[in-house]
Amino acid sequence: MFPAWGEGVAAGVAIAALWIAMAVDMLFGEPPARLHPVVWIGRYLGWAGRLAAPTSDAVAPKRDLKHFMAGALFWLAGAAIVFGVAWAWQSLALQAPALFAALLLGLVLKPMLAWRMLRVEVLAVEAALAESLDAGRARLRHLVSRDVTQLDAAAVRESAIESLAENLNDSVVAPIFWFVLCGLPGAAVYRFANTADAMWGYRGERGGRVWEWAGKWAARADDVLSWLPARFAGVLMLLLAGRPPWRGLRTEAAHTPSPNSGWPMAAMALALGVRLGKPGVYALNAGGRAPGSADTLRAVALCRRVVLAYVLLSSAAMILMLPTTT
Repeated sequence: MFPAWGEGVAAGVAIAALWIAMAVDMLFGEPPARLHPVVWIGRYLGWAGRLAAPTSDAVAPKRDLKHFMAGALFWLAGAAIVFGVAWAWQSLALQAPALFAALLLGLVLKPMLAWRMLRVEVLAVEAALAESLDAGRARLRHLVSRDVTQLDAAAVRESAIESLAENLNDSVVAPIFWFVLCGLPGAAVYRFANTADAMWGYRGERGGRVWEWAGKWAARADDVLSWLPARFAGVLMLLLAGRPPWRGLRTEAAHTPSPNSGWPMAAMALALGVRLGKPGVYALNAGGRAPGSADTLRAVALCRRVVLAYVLLSSAAMILMLPTTT
């Protein structure tokens, strides 16, 4: 257990901070970009990426250890800075009276979570689809990086529901998991790692640069840090949907190239009884029906229950992990 939560008062502060963060997220959403730590992280990664990754016209060796090491060192430097700032903030906050400490921690934990934004964006895709297919495709670009120009209405909806399930782990479950284990530094470093994977974790060319080796460390780090939370998210989702998680979840999750994102996405497909997938890459619950507009609403409602249950479970975990007195 992280030392910060080693005493009852500190654990109480952490639990209150978690609920404050979720309340602020639900009521107000994201802070302005100029005050958003994830935006600051993105700026650092954009700068570092231009130094770490070769341009697309460069001739790179088959095993490009130079750019792999550059990517790894920039990742480690950024993670160290993020950890240090978060640790210093947490240490100072815990010196304050309990209620004020919880507020200080909760306000900085909030930007590591993005449930409201995720929910709003997914529902916006559904609303845009009701207007026209082109409007739905345009709105989907806010959620996914894939080419959407050839997607029909069902495929647009599939992509939105998939993104909801995958990002539920990235934006809620995993940051809280690491907050419970390692305090604010854990949540902050996870958000750094996930953002680095989103910006650097590509196999080929993107944005005029080749990321195959420069982004490999970032991709693997995110795989490691997301491994347990993604499985928790998938199992909890099926349990709350009233389906046994051991029936098909592991098999379906293995259909995706990612070691982690398949778990919440497969769980969502099984929970709704629909087919989800990326054309030419994978299909989840391939025998399911195509999702309809009602399924988007069902998916959001299920994720809402997952968020509430997970915050409750996380609060209980922080209490149970306190050292026992003799």
